Amino acid sequence: MKKLFIIFLACWLSACGYHLRGAGHTTAKFKKIYLEGASGPLRDGFDEVLKLSSARLVKKAKEADLQVKVVEEKFKRRTVSLNFSGRSNEFELGYHLDFQLVGAGNAQLSAGKPIQIIREYFNDQQDILAKNNEERVIVREMYQQAVRTILERAKTQVQASAK
Repeated sequence: MKKLFIIFLACWLSACGYHLRGAGHTTAKFKKIYLEGASGPLRDGFDEVLKLSSARLVKKAKEADLQVKVVEEKFKRRTVSLNFSGRSNEFELGYHLDFQLVGAGNAQLSAGKPIQIIREYFNDQQDILAKNNEERVIVREMYQQAVRTILERAKTQVQASAK
């Protein structure tokens, strides 16, 4: 009976469209992606997101189905509030990415509307080590969100140009 239930559950989950967050549906059209002018953290974000799909980063633009050309990339950390002793209570992290998308055969897909991601977090002075780790996790997630946004825009551009 347990085996039958597990088989039924697996079939039901696949039929309802369930998939892991970030799984390959965004990269279905793009198997090889070339990244030009990106920072190390953005490249790492691409590696993390593409792990769950069949797509991969390539080293030559000629081989790619999709080229992402980074025009401008800025990361800012700003103090939002201070406590009574003048130490930072709250920080704002801002990431700005301006990019261009180029398809196979150097077909210009989009100049790309810039991506702007902003996150705030509370800085507890009693637990400094945990907050440093929290900031690293937030920054990593911001880069991954930027990558998913780029891939979704590329997918949308390809679908729009096919119509």
